Amino acid sequence: MNIYVLLKRTFDTEDKIVIENGEIQDDDAEFIINPYDEYAVEEAIVQRDAHGGEVTVVTIGEEDAEKQLRTALAMGADKAVLINTEDDLEEGDQFTTAKILEAYFEDKEPDLILAGNVAIDEASGQVGPRLAERLEMPFITTIVDLEIDGTNVKIDKDIEGDIEKIETTLPLIVTCQQGLNEPRYPSLPGIMQAKKKPLEELEIDDLDLDEDDLEPKTETIDRFLPAEKAAGRILEGEVDEQVKELVSLLKTEAKVL
Repeated sequence: MNIYVLLKRTFDTEDKIVIENGEIQDDDAEFIINPYDEYAVEEAIVQRDAHGGEVTVVTIGEEDAEKQLRTALAMGADKAVLINTEDDLEEGDQFTTAKILEAYFEDKEPDLILAGNVAIDEASGQVGPRLAERLEMPFITTIVDLEIDGTNVKIDKDIEGDIEKIETTLPLIVTCQQGLNEPRYPSLPGIMQAKKKPLEELEIDDLDLDEDDLEPKTETIDRFLPAEKAAGRILEGEVDEQVKELVSLLKTEAKVL
């Protein structure tokens, strides 16, 4: 099986985000594999081990993204591809990403493409479905179980707390939801082997694209952090007294009564 994983480099979820003049300050930020993409990497490895073939992880970004690709290789992926946009693309959006990936897959024959359900930085959930439409491949989002038998596929899809069971066939694009699996940690042998695994670097020109082809369809007007919430208040005393005080606060301060 030719299995591909779409991977994105994102902020560490435990990092404090700093915004100045509408721009995220990332000089001192830590970056990781987008957590939902880790489920995709793990599932790709599981399916390869069960059915044979190879796993290729693909990301779009700058040179720094090599670290996250090497992490995926250390987890067990076979090959990695960095589509480097550092010198060719000033800005982009989900349309841009899907357009670049469409060009990359033009001469490929994927059996299965996996991606995270959303990226934690923008959370649009658009790249997988957009790419599927461009490649004219069937797609299923938010999967939590994947069984492959030849070209037949059975999937459990999360639908906001319930499960929809779907049967389809390969080739296929899926996006992965929490609960699909438990991503493995890279082992020391895996980390050592990752240094020798192939990592191909491409540029926009290599895909016969130019900047005009990739002009974003959306515009970011502003970025800002949500206002800090006021500290909570603990009421003390007997229950009757607490109830009276609560009602009074709802009337005089919260003004909801």
